[in-house]
Amino acid sequence: MIIKKSPAEIEKMAVAGEIHARCMKLVASEIREGVSTAELDAVAEDFIRSEGAVPSFKGYRGFTGSICASPNAMVVHGIPGPYRLGAGDVISIDIGVTKNGWVADGAVTFGVGPLTPVAGKLLEVTRQSLFDAVEACRPGNHLGDVSNAVQTTVEGAGLSVVRSLVGHGIGRDMHEEPQIPNYGAAGSGPLLEPGMVLAVEPMTTAGRHMVRMGDDGWAIYSQDGSLAAHFEFTIAVTENGPRVMNPWHEGEDGL
Repeated sequence: MIIKKSPAEIEKMAVAGEIHARCMKLVASEIREGVSTAELDAVAEDFIRSEGAVPSFKGYRGFTGSICASPNAMVVHGIPGPYRLGAGDVISIDIGVTKNGWVADGAVTFGVGPLTPVAGKLLEVTRQSLFDAVEACRPGNHLGDVSNAVQTTVEGAGLSVVRSLVGHGIGRDMHEEPQIPNYGAAGSGPLLEPGMVLAVEPMTTAGRHMVRMGDDGWAIYSQDGSLAAHFEFTIAVTENGPRVMNPWHEGEDGL
């Protein structure tokens, strides 16, 4: 069952989203050669807790980090640790914030210094696919329109959508119904209605779509070792159209 939120509840989620957006921008300012993913994790956790919020990921099913930090061929669920960023890396940062019982979830993939043409294209296209998906989050559309928007943009650029990982509904729980694949037929699936809140998260690779599980039981990698990217917004479907709850794309930092 898809749990719809009242306008007042959406405003409460927006508070978590605003903290999330500021946290993402702070982490972005710390990304550089030589910084460890553990150091990025500490920056995020300190900020989230300073805002009277909780890192949603920490302790979730035993996850030990406050953020997911996934470099290069790692698609998602990287546990922060000693890995230090190097020139030309791409690093996906996924953050969850819970404030007064309401959750915001979002991700950005960053480049570290100058990127190869392949890496630059992967980030640009995956980011654009998320914005295209946002436009589909309107009453009267179907969930398949959101999925199809991602697929059309990504595959139209010659890249691959990871098919075994999905986005999700979100609210008081980090993972609610519905599941949101990043591929599918336009016009299919549940009808979108005001009050639905969706965590839409394109996950892509520069190679083939298959993935494999890492030895730690958390990290998921592209099976062929190709670079991966991950972008995500928490989006409310409203009578006036889509509302991005954690707009990390706004501001002078270029996010």
